[in-house]
Amino acid sequence: MTVFTLRTCLLPLTCAVLLCACSAPQDNAAAGKSVAVTTVMPVRKVFHDYVDAWGHATADPHEMRTLSLPYAAHVTAVDVAAGQAVRRGEPLLTVAPDPMARRTWTQARDALALARQNLDHTRRLFKQHLATQAQVNATSKALKDAQAGVQSARALGGSKASTTLKAPADGVVTMLKVTRGEQVSAGSPLLVFMPSHAMIARVGVPPQETTTLRKGQAVQLMPVYGAHAAWAGTLTMVGQAVDATTHLVPAQIAVASSSAHLTAGTLLHTRIATSNRSAWAVPRAAVQNDAKGHYLFQLDHGHARRVAVTVRFPAGKTVGVSGDVEAALPVIVQGAYELDDGMAVRKANAAR
Repeated sequence: MTVFTLRTCLLPLTCAVLLCACSAPQDNAAAGKSVAVTTVMPVRKVFHDYVDAWGHATADPHEMRTLSLPYAAHVTAVDVAAGQAVRRGEPLLTVAPDPMARRTWTQARDALALARQNLDHTRRLFKQHLATQAQVNATSKALKDAQAGVQSARALGGSKASTTLKAPADGVVTMLKVTRGEQVSAGSPLLVFMPSHAMIARVGVPPQETTTLRKGQAVQLMPVYGAHAAWAGTLTMVGQAVDATTHLVPAQIAVASSSAHLTAGTLLHTRIATSNRSAWAVPRAAVQNDAKGHYLFQLDHGHARRVAVTVRFPAGKTVGVSGDVEAALPVIVQGAYELDDGMAVRKANAAR
């Protein structure tokens, strides 16, 4: 009975020893396992808080020019089309004066020549004592009246057989109001011209965001459709009431003169920089998230150290975070999703 009991007790113990002996090499191998990772050094960077708004480019009504003539005329040539960009001095329209204005000019010019002849003749007679001073004064006045008549006829456009209207600056013809062969009266609008530097953007801002907006803040403008580098602008006006149609607060942005190629009507996505803040700049792939919140891993003496962070600036490939990040420890990028706090890691390649 004693021998049987002893064998019964020793059998489980022997099995346990054998199992431990077999499993020991595997546990040791697991303990030595490490994850290959890539790293970058964390850096402090100034990030901008933005307010996003959408709208469109349009001409500044304070800078638009309506070209017209002070006299009646006949349009003989149209050299541009609505929406066409032009350079300073390029021809826009050619007009011929009204026939009546041309006749008035001819009559005024002839009257001036006759008045000069009469004055010269009267002065010669006066020297010969054949005319009085009153007659000289009368012919002098007649000459002044003739000169005024010429100036008036010139203002009516009669002095030239045709006149070419030229672009007063680099810009765009936003509206053409006449056609070739049309007869226009004095003061009638011929076309609307917008200088290149006179472009603005009108956008709508969510009402809750307006408290952070101030006149003079820098703005980036990007087209909604198509790839294009961002244009620069400045916030010039923020409305004080919500638009009943869009339910947004209207705002106005002056576009920099370097953005002359921005065309009216372009749909825009704008980002208004409201403040500057410093944060840790890390690759987006380095930041993980679980039930406890956002975090990243730093490489500390061959092991991954978990650091809780708050994402302050999530836009772009490089994000801005705050937290107890140590500047001297690399941030793990590739391979971070495989890690747990304290896990052994090794560098797959040096940070670039």
